[in-house]
Amino acid sequence: MAKGQKLNPTQIAPAKGKLGILVVGLGAVATTFIAGVEAVRKGIGEPIGSLTQIGTIRLGKRTDKRTPFIKDFVPLAELKDIVFGGWDIFTDSAYESAMNAAVLEKDLLRKLKPFLDKIKPMPAVFDHKYVKLISGPNVKKGKNKADLVEQVRKDIRDFKKKNNCSRLVMIWCGSTESFQKPGKVHASLEAFEKGLKDSDPNIAPSQIYAYAALQECVPYANGAPNLTVDLPFMQELSKKNNAPIAGKDFKTGQTLMKTILAPGFKARMLGLSGWFSTNILGNRDGEVLEDPGSFKTKEESKLSVLDEILQPKLYPNLYGDIFHKVRINYYPPRGDNKEGWDNIDIFGWLGYPMQIKVDFLCRDSILAAPLALDIVLFLDLAARTEELKNIGIQEWMSFYFKSPMVAKGLYPEHDLFIQSMKLKNTLRHIAGEELITHLGLEYYD
Repeated sequence: MAKGQKLNPTQIAPAKGKLGILVVGLGAVATTFIAGVEAVRKGIGEPIGSLTQIGTIRLGKRTDKRTPFIKDFVPLAELKDIVFGGWDIFTDSAYESAMNAAVLEKDLLRKLKPFLDKIKPMPAVFDHKYVKLISGPNVKKGKNKADLVEQVRKDIRDFKKKNNCSRLVMIWCGSTESFQKPGKVHASLEAFEKGLKDSDPNIAPSQIYAYAALQECVPYANGAPNLTVDLPFMQELSKKNNAPIAGKDFKTGQTLMKTILAPGFKARMLGLSGWFSTNILGNRDGEVLEDPGSFKTKEESKLSVLDEILQPKLYPNLYGDIFHKVRINYYPPRGDNKEGWDNIDIFGWLGYPMQIKVDFLCRDSILAAPLALDIVLFLDLAARTEELKNIGIQEWMSFYFKSPMVAKGLYPEHDLFIQSMKLKNTLRHIAGEELITHLGLEYYD
């Protein structure tokens, strides 16, 4: 292919007008995300950690020297065109919530107060069965869960009209719900809709939000490990209404490190006998995870990573007998500055043991905020892209999630570097650029 020559790009509608971001849960992650976007717009902060804002993409051969910014390569919504809204069980404005979360410095938040104070949460759908250890006064009431769906749908329509938005995306930044397996009410769209009318206790709040979003043709991202859009009927609704979905569970601290380190062990064929992970966290998420049901949901998400990366069935001698333990402890003095400590027992040549210790003193919401930005911008791009908008799951966005959603029959790809390649190759593909394989033999002909 000649230098600069394009293949057949897919049709992508331009990002015209305002993009409304509807956030479920205006806690630490959401307010750090929202405040951060406004800080960047005002020129008093840098969008570090955001691939869409500062990441580049290589096009063609290395000798072509074409590496545009991703935001200049595909038609993403611009930050100036974003407006925010959302729901929460507390009545605090985004400013008050951000001050309470204490993630960002107060001096910075005061500079952003006029903007943040205007973002006041709509009453939320809430059920103590799914989040047991917190409660708040700003909660919707209805005659049944179908009524709650209609209230959320009205919120969506009203927000879009009031803010003159041309497009919307919804993202879950709320608490981790109690562990749940699909039940009869999740077997089909008909069963679910009957369950809404009957207020079936097995329909979680996150499922109400997702269903409302998809019915309004709004893309939905699941930032928690909840059972939500990973239900077949939700995925069919997503396809039918051209509302792309992505999830689940933001990949931030400890799991991010696992998806960086484990692929390295596998690439070098180093064995692994044990991986012990513990966390201390003091924010609202840590408080919620004190409940065994919510912790079980998070634990399932965290534990799945190593098996999928290391493929023990292919390498039983190296990875067939791993002891993998995950712990999360609520420790209020830590606040949002989570500490993730890992003890990793590996073995090498002739079976000789070695150890690696990792102590990651991370800032949970600081890591999650740029992910949220990228996710909503890429979901909006997918909704405007002919080849992506009606396929449902956006697997190419696995890069951002602990438990990536995939089509039935596939195993999820957890290797961060493969995920990165998949994401960028998808962008190249829809833009009509040649995919990068890194074979490189043509340089030596």
